[in-house]
Amino acid sequence: MSEMITADLVDLDLSADTKEAAAHALAERMVAQGRVTDLEGFLADVAAREAQMPTGLDGGIGIPHCRSEYVTEPSLAFGRSAEGVDFGAPDGPADLIFLIAAPAGADDAHLTILSALARQLMNAEFTSALRAVGDAESAAALIRGDEPEGGTDSVATPVAASAGAATGSSAADGSTPDSSTADKGAGADTGADAQPFRIVAVTSCPTGIAHTYMAAEALENAGRDAGVELVVEPQGSAGFTRLDPAVIAAADAVIFAHDVPVREKDRFAGKPTVDVGVKAGINRPAELITEVRGKAERGEVTGGSAPTPVERGGEAGEGYGSMLRKWLMSGVSYMVPFVAAGGLLIALGFAIGGYEIKSAPSVMQHFVWTQTDSWAALMFQIGGVAFGFLVPVLAGYIAYGMADRPGLVPGFVGGMIASTINAGFLGGLAAGLIAGGVVLAIQKVKIPKAVRGIMPVVVIPLISTAIVGFLMFVVIGKPIASAQKGMTDWLNGLSGSNAILLGALLGLMMCFDLGGPVNKVAYTFATAGIAVSNPSDSAMKIMAAVMAAGMVPPLAMALATTVRGKLFTETERENGKAAWVLGASFISEGAIPFAAADPLRVIPSSMVGGAITGSLSMAFGATLRAPHGGIFVVPLIGHAFFYLIAIAVGMCVTAALVVVLKGMRKQSVGGTAPGAPEDIAAPAAEPKQPVAA
Repeated sequence: MSEMITADLVDLDLSADTKEAAAHALAERMVAQGRVTDLEGFLADVAAREAQMPTGLDGGIGIPHCRSEYVTEPSLAFGRSAEGVDFGAPDGPADLIFLIAAPAGADDAHLTILSALARQLMNAEFTSALRAVGDAESAAALIRGDEPEGGTDSVATPVAASAGAATGSSAADGSTPDSSTADKGAGADTGADAQPFRIVAVTSCPTGIAHTYMAAEALENAGRDAGVELVVEPQGSAGFTRLDPAVIAAADAVIFAHDVPVREKDRFAGKPTVDVGVKAGINRPAELITEVRGKAERGEVTGGSAPTPVERGGEAGEGYGSMLRKWLMSGVSYMVPFVAAGGLLIALGFAIGGYEIKSAPSVMQHFVWTQTDSWAALMFQIGGVAFGFLVPVLAGYIAYGMADRPGLVPGFVGGMIASTINAGFLGGLAAGLIAGGVVLAIQKVKIPKAVRGIMPVVVIPLISTAIVGFLMFVVIGKPIASAQKGMTDWLNGLSGSNAILLGALLGLMMCFDLGGPVNKVAYTFATAGIAVSNPSDSAMKIMAAVMAAGMVPPLAMALATTVRGKLFTETERENGKAAWVLGASFISEGAIPFAAADPLRVIPSSMVGGAITGSLSMAFGATLRAPHGGIFVVPLIGHAFFYLIAIAVGMCVTAALVVVLKGMRKQSVGGTAPGAPEDIAAPAAEPKQPVAA
């Protein structure tokens, strides 16, 4: 195995002034060494990870990192910046920047070494040595943990050595506290016969390489300083060693610092718990220890279910609007596959057997293997069953987003009641929010220890389902059903300018964030309208307008790169080729690389084109029964020729706007050196490399 970092992967005079530029500069070194095969693809993976959570840490450290199919071997690149680069840390820019690249299938040994580096970054002596080192070879050796020629005993434990220590620590965590934990306990007594306060902790992050282990190290150090006995179970990409059940049973409190669900969280049920994001574990471990000790003193205990999406946000100060968006997106994300599968099956049934297929008898009573109509009826009826899950799944997973697993039963039941009483999409939203709220309220009630074991299995499902059922059947179900009917009647009555304005609005929403929450709201609104056995003509027009608008951005970017390729980089031109296929398939995300690199020009242009396409689709009276498929479901589209005209017009308008705006920028920026990338002279505020949209 070659070394993870060499002098060629070190830049002690990093001149980048943005995090994208810093990642680009360090990634270029990896490409030059054959460690990364596709620069732009790798940087897109880095940007996607950065979008999940900024990778800046207190103390002037930035750790952009990802797992990527474009990485050939686990690698580190290190840059030192005199001016500092903003990676989103609370205390300011980072001057020590580590780009960590792991292959998609990195083995445990490699990941252990990478996690050891993450732990080392919490050591002030190690970071001080990196700030003082004078040449690239010495910096690489310091990071690798090579023995220095002159001997620098004051430098922190090297990565290579601490990799073994990290592995050993994990093993110790699974049985008995390691020596460092014992030291904590030795100095922890507040009195001669006092038992040290004992805490168990779990850390985890989406990638499972860096933040997981940095949070573990920070908590252990804070525990030592606070005089408590603290043992951590890092749940990283290389797997994890479970804490000994005896250690958990003896613990006085629990700290979860995580951005992904804690595995086997029920092991920690019934103890005072602080549940935060992984960055809180890194940035304020002492506060977490103080907080959990306070909960223990007050006798506050919690159950052991996995974290909700809101809890996984991790940081304080998040508004109710952000939490509500997460809850709703949780439901929508689980519902969309049912929409796609059921809708396409129904559409295929119509395509093969005609619209009269909806009146066919059950295939259980009549199915002839050699008859086309029987197969059409089979597809239609399977799709209808799949569509029957839409509202229950939406409600169930909204409740799951709020209260996790305990919310599923009342959420699904409430959603099914909404379907039964014809409360539809609105009823599903209400049922999910009510179910989640009821479960959260029940969980806040202090329960005797003897009853805690049956709470998640019997008590919570029983009480929450009864309350939600009562509210949906007796209190709010009928008003919501009336509102749903009123909205349906209003849509059915849309015509002329009203329908055109609605198409324009939906087109704007579809192109605003290219697959993000606003896009999903418009898409869910459209699919909810056709999620019935006999959708109205207006609902099918809305579905057609939404899909047409969603196809415009990637198709327009593909056209723009074809017509005026000189305005785009080589990588963007390659992305443009793929965008033809993605756009034709109704995958709006195909435009994200372009929007990420130049959002101020691409997104407004896309919104204009999407609005035009949506309004034209409505004006032409195009209809669509399938919720997905792009050009592959054109035979199922009413007024298909004019529908394609609407898409073509929006595509051309967007492409023209992008070309004009990029041309204006080029003129304002001025010429570039021969052979240099055209965007190299662009303002620093508009980074060239992709970031998450």
